[in-house]
Amino acid sequence: MAELATIARPYAEALFRVAKAGNLAAWSELVSEMAQVAGNPDVQEFVSNPKLTDAQVVETFLSLIKSPVSPEARNFVSALVENGRLAALPEIGVQFEALKNAAEGAADAHITSAFELSDAQVKELVAALEKKFGRKLIPSVTVDNSLIGGVRVTVEDEVLDTSVRAKLQKMHTALVS
Repeated sequence: MAELATIARPYAEALFRVAKAGNLAAWSELVSEMAQVAGNPDVQEFVSNPKLTDAQVVETFLSLIKSPVSPEARNFVSALVENGRLAALPEIGVQFEALKNAAEGAADAHITSAFELSDAQVKELVAALEKKFGRKLIPSVTVDNSLIGGVRVTVEDEVLDTSVRAKLQKMHTALVS
């Protein structure tokens, strides 16, 4: 079977072309919401029920979406259901966001901190990181006490690890070799 990312790519690209012609921010929110709903285990179990018609699956799925659903979005969901690809919607959402970020010259920054960061600290850190990476960053912050101190930042495939744990691991490697 083909990898999920490979299956999702043409759907994400087609959806992005439609979204660019309209309100990209509204589409982004809708795609994110649809991806969350499709990723729910109960929804996945429901849509895999062979006794349901495609129309029943589409109507039930769309009834779970709180955002307004355009005719284009309805057609998109119908196409996914007819082709048995609704389970790929979470990956389609990820790829759609990547396309949106690339078009806007932005990237997601996953910041892991040893301690809770205030809004001011996050803004200051993001400003410094934007200079380093040369693009607008959309931060998401998590806390991981095992870092001991410092932060670990992941932007696309680049990792900047200034945590105490990383420094201790480097020292350990240097001493052992």
